Amino acid sequence: MTSFVIKSHVDRPLSLWSRDKECPFCRIIERSAPSHTVYENDMVKAFLDIMPLRRGHTLVIPKIHFSRLSDLPPEYAAALGEAVSKVANALTKALGNTALNVVCNQEYAQAVPHVHYHIIPAPVLDGSSPSSSSSTPVKKEEAPMTIRQMHRAEFESRNDLDEDDALLLANKIRTRL
Repeated sequence: MTSFVIKSHVDRPLSLWSRDKECPFCRIIERSAPSHTVYENDMVKAFLDIMPLRRGHTLVIPKIHFSRLSDLPPEYAAALGEAVSKVANALTKALGNTALNVVCNQEYAQAVPHVHYHIIPAPVLDGSSPSSSSSTPVKKEEAPMTIRQMHRAEFESRNDLDEDDALLLANKIRTRL
């Protein structure tokens, strides 16, 4: 009997075992919370951030609950890296802006304790890009901001994700994957 039970778990996907009912990202994976998905496969999911720093701010998460990147199983880390690259490529094409910031926090500054990468388009420096309408252009003649000023400006610029813009942008990104 024991061998039958053990055999039934051989090659069972780990993602079915590891969920946190309190985790908002696990709820998104289970589709019990809404998201604007731009990419998904059996190991990862990418979706637009609901409080974006800039238009196109996307999160890429593993479909398994781990709080720390350093604890993530290698096969999920590899799938996550591949997805980050694919989504970043599609996002740069969709927005016409190749400048990005890709960030993964571990414990420090990690608002949701589920491994996730942020792919954040850089601000448009001259405001000439058609995709800059939702982000604040930075004038070239202004003195450089201190790190503290930059963090404050980033925080203050966050708004809720606009539903109509999210639908259009998610579609635009998906068509480039």
